[in-house]
Amino acid sequence: MTSTSAAFSALAPYGWDESWAEAFAPFEADGLLPGRVVRVDRGQCDVVTADGTVRADTEFVVPRDPMKVVCTGDWVAVDPGGDPRYVRACLPRRTAFVRSTSSKRSEGQILAANVDHAVVAVSLAVELDLGRVERFLALAWESGAQPVVVLTKADLVPDPVTLAHLVQDVETSAPGVPVLTVSALHGEGLDVLVALVGSGTSVLLGQSGAGKSTLANALVGAEVMDVRAARDVDGKGRHTTTTRNLLVLPSGGVLIDTPGLRGVGLFDAGTGVGQVFTEIEELAERCRFHDCAHESEPGCAVRSAVEDGELPPRRLESYRKLLRENQWIVAKTDARVRAELRREWRRKGAEGKAAMEAKRGRWA
Repeated sequence: MTSTSAAFSALAPYGWDESWAEAFAPFEADGLLPGRVVRVDRGQCDVVTADGTVRADTEFVVPRDPMKVVCTGDWVAVDPGGDPRYVRACLPRRTAFVRSTSSKRSEGQILAANVDHAVVAVSLAVELDLGRVERFLALAWESGAQPVVVLTKADLVPDPVTLAHLVQDVETSAPGVPVLTVSALHGEGLDVLVALVGSGTSVLLGQSGAGKSTLANALVGAEVMDVRAARDVDGKGRHTTTTRNLLVLPSGGVLIDTPGLRGVGLFDAGTGVGQVFTEIEELAERCRFHDCAHESEPGCAVRSAVEDGELPPRRLESYRKLLRENQWIVAKTDARVRAELRREWRRKGAEGKAAMEAKRGRWA
């Protein structure tokens, strides 16, 4: 059986450390091997171990809870031998990037586990969708990872003044988040990103056509991911990446590349939404009412900031939209939240009815 020192030597580039070794100790006593999942495919996964990369079946760790399925980035305990080999257990995750599924059930889908940096790739080849950037950032903050926004294809914006304005727009929508401009095609701006992701695990996120595969190849220094041109009409890609793959970076750290995400629904991301809109949360503390909805209440500091030009109206509308969506998702499984929503709907209905009756009175 592989020794503990050999496991450290072989797995350290993948993020193995003393804390993981301590968590794995009970499984080591059972003769199992530690490893990190580098790819998952239809109930099987590739696991890098001190003995090399092995193919393992996840049959013994198929939970009813979809949040506990084996995912790229997981640290697992696998059989030391046999054909087939099996994953026997997953170590407790430090972080997890989760989005809601497209189904009508209130389920989450884990995109990557044990992530330190969430790199959100945004293409400058198409018009910026700041609302989508804010959505990605809410999920990133909620995951426990540090978000980073990378504006790709910067070579397509040759005017430095225009580029500076685009960066400023994103920075306004991403408080506390580094915003980098990169041209992976020409190698511009990569040095700063390499330094940022040079330790720990980073997950690369974004829509199809955002240039994630090109960026992954540039960071790895080899053509490890297939690249196809995005459509000229809308800048969308063609899902060249179809699975989540964990790659070791030559400068240190590991990268999980993900398929392009057409939908990024929130999943219990209230804290993340608050971190994306920190200025609104701070303004809300000055509202007259602690439960102010920032709509028609007197003494609302948030609406006052909009009226004074201190807060862009788009930011407030995006904040409201993400809060509503997140509240709806949470309400599916939380009876208390459902009751609060019903009370809110009744209150708004009564206000609307009273307003209509007042209008009729004026017309009479």
